[in-house]
Amino acid sequence: MIRVRAGAALALAVAALAATTGCSLKRMAVNSIASSLAEGGDVFSSDDDPELVRDALPFGLKTIESLLAIVPDNRKLLLAGCQGYTQYSFAFVESDAELTESADYSRASALKERALKLYLRARGFGLKALDLDYRGISDQLRRDPKSAAARIRAKDLPLLYWTAAAWGSAINLGKDRPDLVADVDVVRALMNRGLALNEAYDGGALHEALIVLESLPAMMGGSFDRARAHFQRAIELSHGAAAGPYVTMASSVSVATQDRREFETLLRNALAIDPDRDLSKRLATLILQRRARDLLRREDELFFADDTTKTGDSHR
Repeated sequence: MIRVRAGAALALAVAALAATTGCSLKRMAVNSIASSLAEGGDVFSSDDDPELVRDALPFGLKTIESLLAIVPDNRKLLLAGCQGYTQYSFAFVESDAELTESADYSRASALKERALKLYLRARGFGLKALDLDYRGISDQLRRDPKSAAARIRAKDLPLLYWTAAAWGSAINLGKDRPDLVADVDVVRALMNRGLALNEAYDGGALHEALIVLESLPAMMGGSFDRARAHFQRAIELSHGAAAGPYVTMASSVSVATQDRREFETLLRNALAIDPDRDLSKRLATLILQRRARDLLRREDELFFADDTTKTGDSHR
């Protein structure tokens, strides 16, 4: 995620540079400082106060965009923008929409629309970065997804992942938009390329993302059986210590199949994880556990029957 302390120092440095240096020197200096920002330690991932992070992140994100106005081809900043906007939208915008939907549908709809726009902004950063090393790939992905994705090398796996995550999240929110739905195969090709490069990336993050993709309707290429296989692999790769696969499986597949018992078990497993066990993931765990509690609170709204234990593609 974006580093707020580095972001503040960076904003001051940019202001000073704008006032005192020529264009070439300014770009050189900003590139140097921006690289330090993108490579610096993450001050947010171990935080135990999600609301503090919520308030701090927008400043860091806008600082990234301000820097990109000066050095638009800085790959590290483009990746930081793609990752940061994706994380912010998921953790604090789309999640807020889910929290408020039952009480204020209009506000929830507005939040979902905002989250969608943020995901598309993140996708834009990711595609621009990919185009720098793989000329024309953003257009080729839409024409021939598999061939285009096959061009991406292992060094760019984080960029592949966050671009695909932003794109897939936008599709998940925009199922009523044909222009987005048409790109499902693009996201699938990127994720599958990621698996080929390193399926264990970030403790099974690719498999977790594919749970969502495979929970889409069959007419969009989804499969509950494949979603379950990705869930099992995500659990194996994360050693059962990540809340994400449990919450993702419950909110997507369990709800879609109306498997209430599985839904409850998965969310209890997510809530049983100790956020302090892995400090590098403490913030993510706390945010996901908040979502798990909200899903359990809204359980009666999500399920039409008391219980069903059937699973698999027969539920389509």
